[in-house]
Amino acid sequence: MKQPLALFYAATIVFLLLDYLFGINIRVAFLEPWPIARLIYYGICFACLSLVIWRPGWGAVAAALESLSAVVALTMSMAVRVMIVSDEMIDSGTGIVTGEEILNYLISGSVAYFAWYRASKSLSSSKIHLK
Repeated sequence: MKQPLALFYAATIVFLLLDYLFGINIRVAFLEPWPIARLIYYGICFACLSLVIWRPGWGAVAAALESLSAVVALTMSMAVRVMIVSDEMIDSGTGIVTGEEILNYLISGSVAYFAWYRASKSLSSSKIHLK
């Protein structure tokens, strides 16, 4: 497993352990309020790892799948908090998007979008035949 993409997805186990054993959520911080969505995202990362190990030439497919799911999850997690504001959020000032979260959204979203763009461009120019 020398492929950098496989190592990136294999590191998911480290992030998963940090998240669930020590409460340090680094990889999917944007899904902190939704534990089921976090598990699904970790599952997608492990599926991408399996795909890259099973078919090393399909790295672009795995990268496109994972980065697109990150963009969608990141956008949905931010949109829900911005569009659905409760009285409790207004009264307590909690749950409202902070400047740090917006900065994280911009950085993470840009990286995920760039990864998706590169992967989809690679897929459109390659001759990968999914059998």
